[in-house]
Amino acid sequence: MGLKFDDAYLADFLHSISGPIVLVGHSYGGAVITNAATGDKQVKALVYVDAFMPAKGESVGQLVAAKPGSCVVAKDPATIFNLVPYPGAPKGAVDAYLKQSYFPDCIATGLPAAEQQQLEVTQLPLTTLALTQTSGVPAWKTIPSWAVVGTEDHTIPPAELMFMAKRAHAHITTVAAPHVSMISDPGVVTSVILQAVHATS
Repeated sequence: MGLKFDDAYLADFLHSISGPIVLVGHSYGGAVITNAATGDKQVKALVYVDAFMPAKGESVGQLVAAKPGSCVVAKDPATIFNLVPYPGAPKGAVDAYLKQSYFPDCIATGLPAAEQQQLEVTQLPLTTLALTQTSGVPAWKTIPSWAVVGTEDHTIPPAELMFMAKRAHAHITTVAAPHVSMISDPGVVTSVILQAVHATS
């Protein structure tokens, strides 16, 4: 239920692994690995795939709106999301699912229509609580980072992706891909992950 829960859950899981770790995060997952890996000496590299790389005190909601061009920013979230209550939610928090009419251009630009539809109907929600919770000390301050930046990303504006990657002194790879670059261009993303593995092994 939000960043504080997700990063603690991942950190606990990482502690159960022995040996070096290369941690990869996509989209909101970037914020999760940024927090979960802090202070974990087994994590040797971070790979961000069209992902948030927050600094201390920043939220995902703040970052996604920092530069123009995001399809998920609206005065009324209900116009682009289906907002669904979930059990045990804190007051005011709901799960957000991107509406079918927005999904193809927002998330999966350029993919075949059948694949866009499959991704849309299988999407996992994000609790709105995750948009406002602030990040802690970022792991990228001390752990080498790599970033894949999709120049056709309509979810996190490419200019914001580049800003975050440069601020983190990440090794940056750009690709003409939508938000799901790991689906549209898996070879590029795999290559970046292998770069991180080889550089830190």
